[in-house]
Amino acid sequence: MERSPVHLTRTLAEAGEHEVIGEIIAAAPSALNGDDAAVMYPAPPNSRTVAATDMMIEGRHFRREWSTANEVGQKAILRNFADIEAMGARPTAALLAIAAPDDTLVSFVRGIAQGIAERCASYNAELVGGDLTRADELIVNVMAIGSLGGSRPPLVLDGARVGQKVVAHGKIGYSAAGLALLQRFGRALPSEHEDLWPLVDAHCAPWLKPGRGVIARAAGATAMTDNSDGLVPDVGTIARRSGVHIDLDSAAIAPDPLLNAAAALLEVDPWEWVLSGGEDHTLVGTTHKEAPAGFRVIGSVQRGGGITVDEHQPAYWHGWVGF
Repeated sequence: MERSPVHLTRTLAEAGEHEVIGEIIAAAPSALNGDDAAVMYPAPPNSRTVAATDMMIEGRHFRREWSTANEVGQKAILRNFADIEAMGARPTAALLAIAAPDDTLVSFVRGIAQGIAERCASYNAELVGGDLTRADELIVNVMAIGSLGGSRPPLVLDGARVGQKVVAHGKIGYSAAGLALLQRFGRALPSEHEDLWPLVDAHCAPWLKPGRGVIARAAGATAMTDNSDGLVPDVGTIARRSGVHIDLDSAAIAPDPLLNAAAALLEVDPWEWVLSGGEDHTLVGTTHKEAPAGFRVIGSVQRGGGITVDEHQPAYWHGWVGF
């Protein structure tokens, strides 16, 4: 039965743990949720389980004045499911843990669960459990579970080989541009610049087409990561772990008209967003074959070490760091 608006305007302290958990389950229902632990369905033959976890902290990863609860939920799932996809696996389930202040509204927590449910549905995955507790700040933590089918190896960071192409799926630089717009205008983007909303959306609720990691692995990719910390830092990690040199093609990663328009408005260099912005969760991998469906070639794997752009040092190196 649909809850009344009055019910959802109560705080977590007023509603209590069990009532709030009931709201989460109502927003993201699953037959596997509701017990001490979720008992998963049997894994398909010749498959392996893949797990990843990533947390978001208010003020560091999102702000309530910039993002709706639904967007917070969508972003929390995408950043975890992108890690599963980057291994060439298929996301199947997620666990959600929320720590929040007493005065957090029940409606906000329900909104997070609704955003998670919407994204899970696009992957045919389910929210199967989690935890809720009191804290001084709002923390949203997701654990993602996936299935790696078949005998091909996972798309590990040390799988790049000399002579391969570097391929990517998804936008690069959009999330950082969206963050810069939010820092300048908040959600009050001037009406004459409404065409820049996709950049804001890319930061608040990034999107990837589901299944691209599985397709890349099936098509012969050997290494992959998601662009969470910045293109240069993340591709540099593949290069370092694989003992190779990666050269990115500037024409293939050049800022598009939308990024250039935002950069002109803010009077900044859009290349900083592209090279070090992060949080796009673009899938970036390597392959000896043609670019898999939905991917494009953005560079090459060579002998040596490090990373360059058109055989020159990148203009921007820094990216997201936890500390």
